[in-house]
Amino acid sequence: MDRLKTLHTKSLKTWMIPGALGLLLFVIAACGGDASPPPGTTAQTDATSTSGTTTSVAESTQSKPRVFADDTEADRLVAAQETVMNRIFTKALPSVVNIQVIQGRDGNDGTGQFPNIPGVPDDFLERGEGSGFVWDEEGHIVTNQHVVDGAETVTVIFANRIQVLARVLGGDKDSDLAVLELLEPIEGLVPIDLGDSNEVLVGQVAVAIGAPFGQSFTMTSGIISAVGRTIRSGSSQFTVPEVIQTDAPINPGNSGGPLLDRHGRVVGINTQIISRSGSNAGVGLAVPINIAKMVVPALIKDGKYEYSWLGISGSPVGADVAELMDLPKGTRGALVISVGRDSPADDGGLTGSDRTEVVNGIQYALGGDTITGINGFVIRDMTDLIVYLTTNTRPGDEVMLEVIHGDGSTENLPVVLGTRPG
Repeated sequence: MDRLKTLHTKSLKTWMIPGALGLLLFVIAACGGDASPPPGTTAQTDATSTSGTTTSVAESTQSKPRVFADDTEADRLVAAQETVMNRIFTKALPSVVNIQVIQGRDGNDGTGQFPNIPGVPDDFLERGEGSGFVWDEEGHIVTNQHVVDGAETVTVIFANRIQVLARVLGGDKDSDLAVLELLEPIEGLVPIDLGDSNEVLVGQVAVAIGAPFGQSFTMTSGIISAVGRTIRSGSSQFTVPEVIQTDAPINPGNSGGPLLDRHGRVVGINTQIISRSGSNAGVGLAVPINIAKMVVPALIKDGKYEYSWLGISGSPVGADVAELMDLPKGTRGALVISVGRDSPADDGGLTGSDRTEVVNGIQYALGGDTITGINGFVIRDMTDLIVYLTTNTRPGDEVMLEVIHGDGSTENLPVVLGTRPG
């Protein structure tokens, strides 16, 4: 029996000793030694740096900030945008001018007709200011008519601080465009590059350079918000078609300055804003450069531009008007509301509305003729008619109007256009 106990004891010792050693090695391996560092830290194989200074794991982590995989690409995109913006500014700057005028209180304030602006001096109406740009190497500067209206003295200031007196060579209230002529020659004039406003698309980059609130040669940017707007120029009874809308900040002092595309080409001339405060509210309006291409050469040559004239006022024919007038379903066009006496429309036989009706609280002018086409071009509303007359006709031209009379009959009427009254 004693011998059996002895053998049992020896056997137990024989397997417990290796087992204990194995367990000890397992604990050491799990708690230290070559254990991998947790995510976000750096493994330390030696507690002492080559300089003899101890570096903690926390310090090593802080010295190597986390880098996201797409950071580099995002930075490149931002850098590319900044490069484009700077290129636009650098290219256009030599062609942009600040315009300062001295005028009587009866003249325009030269700031886009935005009254009651806090901080504007009491004599600001006598010290109008706006913007413009170099049209050609002969010293012609384009700006807004309302900037220089009534001006007695005009000073043109370039980005290089050169100041030159100028005179108003001609102006057109209907398009709100004017041309200045420098009174002394300037070497190295840089005419601005002209774009094509017919190619402008909503969403494209839009850049304005001007002197908002007198801060000359300021660049603001945004996008083209809309195209094809129709606005009425300040003191004119006629409308400007194909106007460009932008959210690039435009403020008093920007009037007459260029609206540029991403290539630095002018596509519009900043002229108005829609705002209840008198300053930018994200709705800026610019006269399309293609209208300037028609008007400016005439202002340089003759001091004025003559538009063709039909002599009507009208409104669009929509589904509601068509139904009230018993026109064929789907009819669209320009309803002739009134015809000017002895106007081309009067001579051609057009008839205006002869009655009004109130439906659901809305007053409608009804009866008269509806123009649905001109020279084969479809007219969907009054804007279409204005655009066609402005861009495709001249005084003295004969046009063929497609008309639906008030009784439902149709006719093609030839009309010889006159000259729009001043």
